[in-house]
Amino acid sequence: MFRYFIAVFLIVGLIGCGEKKTGKVFFVSPQNGEEVRSPVQFKMGVEGMEIQPAGEVVAGKGHHHIIINGETFPQGEAVPFVEKKTYHYGKGQTEAAIELEPGEYDVTLQFANGAHISYGPELSSKIRIKVVP
Repeated sequence: MFRYFIAVFLIVGLIGCGEKKTGKVFFVSPQNGEEVRSPVQFKMGVEGMEIQPAGEVVAGKGHHHIIINGETFPQGEAVPFVEKKTYHYGKGQTEAAIELEPGEYDVTLQFANGAHISYGPELSSKIRIKVVP
């Protein structure tokens, strides 16, 4: 019984040592609650991970995605291409301009690997902005 307990403890410990995504993504600008004009100028930041263009999948590296009025994607799920809703910055861009009609928007920043596979909610950030005429 004791051996069984030790085996389970070791297995759980090894699983816990798997690749863990630590870091954060954030909007440098605009800030949450800010009023902006279109085209909206986004500046994206990341800490604890490295920016890398899409293509090769490398642990700890990836690129940004902006999602307009949508939610974060679970870890392991692909960030889809949806016109005027999800924007992929697979060249490693950290700045973007997006045309938005006047109104309020929830904007999510999602970090994903080289195959556009989400690192999950831990590497996402959401702001609310108001686009004014």
